[in-house]
Amino acid sequence: MVEQRQKAETLRALHSDSSPLVLVNVWDVASALIIEEVGFAAIATTSAGIAFSKGYPDGQKIHPDAMMAEVARIAEAVKVPVTADAEAGYGDSPDHAARTARLVIQAGAVGMNFEDATGRSDQPLMDQSLQVERIHAIREAATKLGVPLVLNARTDVYLLQVGSPAKRYDEAVKRLDAYRDAGADCVFLPGVRDLPTIARVVSDLGCPVNILAGPGSPSITELTAAGVKRISLGSGPMRATLGLLRRLAQEVNAQGTYSLMDASPSHAEINQLMSATPDSEKKG
Repeated sequence: MVEQRQKAETLRALHSDSSPLVLVNVWDVASALIIEEVGFAAIATTSAGIAFSKGYPDGQKIHPDAMMAEVARIAEAVKVPVTADAEAGYGDSPDHAARTARLVIQAGAVGMNFEDATGRSDQPLMDQSLQVERIHAIREAATKLGVPLVLNARTDVYLLQVGSPAKRYDEAVKRLDAYRDAGADCVFLPGVRDLPTIARVVSDLGCPVNILAGPGSPSITELTAAGVKRISLGSGPMRATLGLLRRLAQEVNAQGTYSLMDASPSHAEINQLMSATPDSEKKG
């Protein structure tokens, strides 16, 4: 656990640098190795991307053991810290949240995304007090295992457009305030794209804030100037890859050409990248 504790401290420290922690989320070993090779300081998984790659829709439809098996393969393959998207903890109770935290740590990850979405239309967000209990349970489970898990607590007030627009900001800040005080190292507010609101959230919360970026979002330079400490891309990179595959298939089907493959890494390059993974060394 010594190396894992060190990686957790490294990941936590990346939230206090002058420049934000930027995470190009991954969904398998190949995508993780590419992101590490480019030079990113940490790896974050996308739960949606992993689920899609296994043939499941997003939203805790994949079994947590299958999700964590992929996280474990990724964490074993890369040298940098890995933070795992653990969705909403795969169950409503504090015990479920604690179990998920243990699975994350046992998989070799040192960070955990934890959201308050329920997947239910009648009550789209977890009761705030229960979510606080669940965060306490995660912290306790991590402490018992001796790994200072870096917890990124998310609210989906904006992403799910819960309540009237006029009340969303106050509800989101109230929840993130509570999650921070319960022990979250960073708080996550996906669904917000306008820079003044983002800057206001950062100022009001006074802790590391994670913003989900993509088309239509402010640039990394703008988010940095607003004080954002963590920027992630979610399932965007995986969906962009599928978009490229679709365009390639359309080109082949319609024109009989393959120009979209021009920028692809060579077979030898990818083979060499994979040859350094622990599994390949064991087989060798």
